[in-house]
Amino acid sequence: MKIIKLPYSEIPLFANRDVKYIAEVPALRPFYKYPVNLEGFRQAITDKGKESIDRETLVRVLRAQHSTVSISTLVSENIEKLALPNTFTVVTAHQPSLFTGPLYYIFKIVSAINLAKQLATAFPEFNFVPIFITSGEDHDFEKVNHLNIFGKKLEWQSGESGPVGNMKTESLAQVLSDLKAVLGSSEQAIELYSLIERIHTKHARYADAAFELAHELFKAYGLVVLNTNDADLKRVFAPLIKEEILNQPSQKLVNGTIAQLESVGFPSQATPRKINFFYLGEQYRERIVAESGGFKVLNTNLVFSRVEMAAEIEAHPARFSPNVVMRPIFQEKILPNLAYIGGGGELAYWLERKAQFDHFGLNFPVLVRRNSAMWIDAGSVKRMEKLGISEADIWLDSNELVRRYLHKNAESEFTLREESQALKAVFEKIAERTEKVDSTLVKTVWAEHSKAEKSIEMLEAKLIKAEKQKHETGIQQLQNLKEKLFPGGGLQERYENFMPLYLKHGKEFFEVLFEQFDPLEKQFVLIMDR
Repeated sequence: MKIIKLPYSEIPLFANRDVKYIAEVPALRPFYKYPVNLEGFRQAITDKGKESIDRETLVRVLRAQHSTVSISTLVSENIEKLALPNTFTVVTAHQPSLFTGPLYYIFKIVSAINLAKQLATAFPEFNFVPIFITSGEDHDFEKVNHLNIFGKKLEWQSGESGPVGNMKTESLAQVLSDLKAVLGSSEQAIELYSLIERIHTKHARYADAAFELAHELFKAYGLVVLNTNDADLKRVFAPLIKEEILNQPSQKLVNGTIAQLESVGFPSQATPRKINFFYLGEQYRERIVAESGGFKVLNTNLVFSRVEMAAEIEAHPARFSPNVVMRPIFQEKILPNLAYIGGGGELAYWLERKAQFDHFGLNFPVLVRRNSAMWIDAGSVKRMEKLGISEADIWLDSNELVRRYLHKNAESEFTLREESQALKAVFEKIAERTEKVDSTLVKTVWAEHSKAEKSIEMLEAKLIKAEKQKHETGIQQLQNLKEKLFPGGGLQERYENFMPLYLKHGKEFFEVLFEQFDPLEKQFVLIMDR
């Protein structure tokens, strides 16, 4: 196995703001509180330690949520440590994607666990607990109801609406059957399918199944999974729910920050609403809007006066579900958290939140870019070697890769670049002579040059086409390789599920990630099988 680490600036598929945040460009510095280094964490520990966290409720909720799973000693110890004032968390989060969804679901968690370990080594007088938040309050079913595996898309048809986490697992029967067929009958496949099938038939609600799957995959590493869709945690959050719904501060604050980001060249990531909460029911999650001095829940008959809304929040905080603008506030209110670990898109919307955090009296966490990686299987490595493609070449677009391949393998020169340059030199001489005789004819000379140049371009295109036909097999292999490494033209981590790699490598798949991922190192990891 060969490991190559590359600066994110050399990966062309990352967004501009993502690369610039990693590089700590000065233009973004006003929008976050701490640098992503140990000194930044030292200050974050001091600042977060001044906040009052309801640790008793947090620990009670986590004990209850883990009571239905086979909890490991390390997870149990981490939960109990959260009752202590010298314990802090590092958090990552993801929607409950079907059977974990894309690879970066796994990468987020490994990054969080490794960061907690690094902080424990650097600051031994404190405890650090990795937390993975998965709740399923969202109703973006189309984002989580599928996975891509072995070139096939498996899709869950639930037939329900509303929060994904409330959907019934009995509708997973078909997609479980499809998964079993795709995985095959190897020992590793049987073991993995048995785990997934057992978990998703054990629980009636999807949120509980997604919770246990994350727990089972990472309990040996001490990961604490948290479902924030909890009545007791929402009760802790209730004063901030009331502030947001009754006084609507976030829209103005976040829009102000967005305007500042746009002034230095960074477009907005999330659009805040006047009220950034949904009203949650068993089969619906609908927006709350201000109307006629009171409030209405869209697509329902629910209407509240200000007094009634305040009373509803006090009595039933669990019915209020934060959107993307308020979710970070919720997380930081209920957790003794130091850092949020996320991808570039997530951190982009966190960068819009600093003034909002100040308003709600919460410390703004360290924003840590999760590790990104590409895992190239042995077959693809051999094909790269056969085609003469280096690790640096794979980032080129397909047309450029084909051009370079033809250049290396053509039996004769197929480009007419030199001839084109020679032609231009000839016309420059003609134009020079013409200028002396009749300057009005110079334009005609260059018009003739354009015609000749177009003829050369047409001839070159025919030469390239003929050369491509000679190397049709190699070019097809090259294009297939490119599609395999960058499915749909994007990064592997945003498309492929972890299971094919797990079937090939077993638990070594996780071990390699834990060994190579360092969220403070800020480098892309290229893993090449041998």
